[in-house]
Amino acid sequence: MTSDDTVRPGRSRSIDTYAALPAEQTEAVLGLLDEAAATDGQQAVSEQGRLQLRGGEREGVSHLLLTVDGELLGYAQLEDTDVVEPPAAELVVHPEHRGQGHGRALGSALLAASGKRLRVWAHGGHSAARHLAQVLGLTLFRELRQMRRPLTDFDAPEPVLPDGVTVRTFVPGQDDAAWLAVNAAAFAHHPEQGSLTQRDLDDRKAEPWFDPAGFFLAFRGDELVGFHWTKVHAEEGLGEVYVLGVGPGAQGGGLGKALTTIGLRHLAGQGLPTAMLYVDADNKAAVSVYERLGFVTHEVDLMYRTET
Repeated sequence: MTSDDTVRPGRSRSIDTYAALPAEQTEAVLGLLDEAAATDGQQAVSEQGRLQLRGGEREGVSHLLLTVDGELLGYAQLEDTDVVEPPAAELVVHPEHRGQGHGRALGSALLAASGKRLRVWAHGGHSAARHLAQVLGLTLFRELRQMRRPLTDFDAPEPVLPDGVTVRTFVPGQDDAAWLAVNAAAFAHHPEQGSLTQRDLDDRKAEPWFDPAGFFLAFRGDELVGFHWTKVHAEEGLGEVYVLGVGPGAQGGGLGKALTTIGLRHLAGQGLPTAMLYVDADNKAAVSVYERLGFVTHEVDLMYRTET
């Protein structure tokens, strides 16, 4: 999320909304996101948002393109799929065209499209985003921490699994339905993760980074009871605790700790120097666990929302 003030005189700004973007516009938006990331140090639109740019129309998702004299200078995505929470949005303005009112224009368009019930992510929590949130009348609602720790000195003991639990890696196609069910149960109160669908899983399986050898499943008999899906960011030299979940009936027995260790040992074995993960700041128990494992806060993403 970025902030700005007034458009230059003599230029024509327009914002158009699409249910799906054709290939040419999708590539233009991805190019805009990459240019902004090079300046800001992180992506303005999440992995889920970038995946939703491709593959045609998706229920509840709309794309707002801001152009000035036909040139793409801003983008916003609005997702209205949560039956309880207000629609969620992400937005970005080209780094060379900030300070001209484009962020405020996109924010106002999002407020109008959502019926003034809106949540907006500000990845990195920059001051410009805080200013824009204030201008739009939004208040801080959620803090998502990115935590990191070195892997070069990771020397954890062999993980101890609960009695009767075995671990193997994910088999695409065979394990999809079981994983989606346990993921939904483990993240029933999580605003994004718990709502993943087969299409969302397929999107990730099609990404170049997907590697089932780093996707660990824990079974008690034939029942899937937990998982640790790791991800490698090769260019950055980062290994990620991508998703770690334990089914409600298997929580509290040490399975989460064992799965965490299995995944981190795998990432360290890949020769990656650093591990990262995301965790909500108000999830004190999880933050405490990760801190005991040597993770420290690296940066934060903030979510702002309209008053309810």
